[in-house]
Amino acid sequence: MIEIEVKVRADHSKARPILDKIGAIKVGVESQSDIYFAAPHRDFAKTDEALRIRSSDGEAVLTYKGPKLDSVSKTRKEFETPVDEAATIEILHALGFREAGVVRKKREVFSAGEITICLDAVEGLGEFLEVEIVAENETELETSRAKLFELLKQFDAGEKDSIRTSYLEMVMEKNKS
Repeated sequence: MIEIEVKVRADHSKARPILDKIGAIKVGVESQSDIYFAAPHRDFAKTDEALRIRSSDGEAVLTYKGPKLDSVSKTRKEFETPVDEAATIEILHALGFREAGVVRKKREVFSAGEITICLDAVEGLGEFLEVEIVAENETELETSRAKLFELLKQFDAGEKDSIRTSYLEMVMEKNKS
């Protein structure tokens, strides 16, 4: 699958009334903890890839995200599978992977047709809005991305506001300071 995603900074108190106005349906609220891993055989920061275990509500999912496919969004191929968190961490460590960082956030998830909208309150970083469409193949990239940027206009955001930097990169940069 291909995740076509755009992230912008957003004041959640201003975003919620817009979600009501556009008829977005609240799907749920999650507390997420993402442990990112560094590979022993290549530098994911250089190859623009990510490997993480996301824990939420007692469930864990291993996710691999490939390199970004464009220059204006966070569109990339993504593969996920449910896992046992502790066992998977042990396996990854045994294979030489090491923990690269942790991102914790509270995520409110909304649905607006084919678009998923997330209000993320990221520990140490602040509030963000992510909009996403999942596509089966790359032929849907341009039209899906256009739909996302069109929706973001409702939130007074556009392509110039798009943040392609991952939460992990943002957390690591902040921790350097």
